[in-house]
Amino acid sequence: MSEFIIPVLILLATGAFAGTLAGLLGVGGGIILVPAFLLVFTQAGYGSPDVMQICLATSLSTIIVTSLRSVLAHHRRGAVDWLILRAYAPGIAIGAVSGVLTVQALRTQTLQLVFAVLVVFIATYMAISRPHWRLGDRMPQGWKQAVISLCTGFVSVLLGIGGGSIGVPLMTLHGIPIHRAVATAAGFGILIAAPSVATFLFVPAQNAPPFTVGSVNVAAFLVTIAMTMITAPLGAALAHRTDAARLKRYFAIFLFLVALNMARKVLMG
Repeated sequence: MSEFIIPVLILLATGAFAGTLAGLLGVGGGIILVPAFLLVFTQAGYGSPDVMQICLATSLSTIIVTSLRSVLAHHRRGAVDWLILRAYAPGIAIGAVSGVLTVQALRTQTLQLVFAVLVVFIATYMAISRPHWRLGDRMPQGWKQAVISLCTGFVSVLLGIGGGSIGVPLMTLHGIPIHRAVATAAGFGILIAAPSVATFLFVPAQNAPPFTVGSVNVAAFLVTIAMTMITAPLGAALAHRTDAARLKRYFAIFLFLVALNMARKVLMG
């Protein structure tokens, strides 16, 4: 019985944490979910060459629900910039599907290393960024918008996240207030997760855990969203009365530890 209860408890706790972060900081809960899924699946004996693919796909499936709940909560406060979402939607969706095809071609160790490297970049920015940093006074348009939106979707799938870790810095660096950036970045998650999960459902994985459809583990998805549906709106409410800058620096330290642990597993084989 403990072999069943312990993984469920891990997923419930992780889902609660990830949902809160999605609403509070606008960061993809996948940064938390992917390592947790990897731990649960490998400890259960499903450490196949495709296990990281399953972790990414399942994380993205939860982000559909988490992001929807979060963006609706922010919308009720009038904080979502729908013009930005509409402008960036096509490129993000195309980039996300391209990310799925790339994940399918790579194996677990390579994906773990990519995950660790990208998380280090995100954590570094969180640790050293300052509110007054600017790259421009408005969001990029034209070819810059096309390139950035494609990269946002592509990289987010490699991390299994909703794009907030990229979208929030992108917007704040172009003059969007932090709370509006967090709210709008929540919408990036739906644009990334919906097309990528629809593709992952038709991408089979070797030695997949029970209740896996394509590369999405339905059991882990259901257990996780049971908590994220509760905590994402709570995180969104906290975002409007919390010193997010200080909290991001604490979270950056946590991300460094996650990345180092992932890299250690790869190097130790």
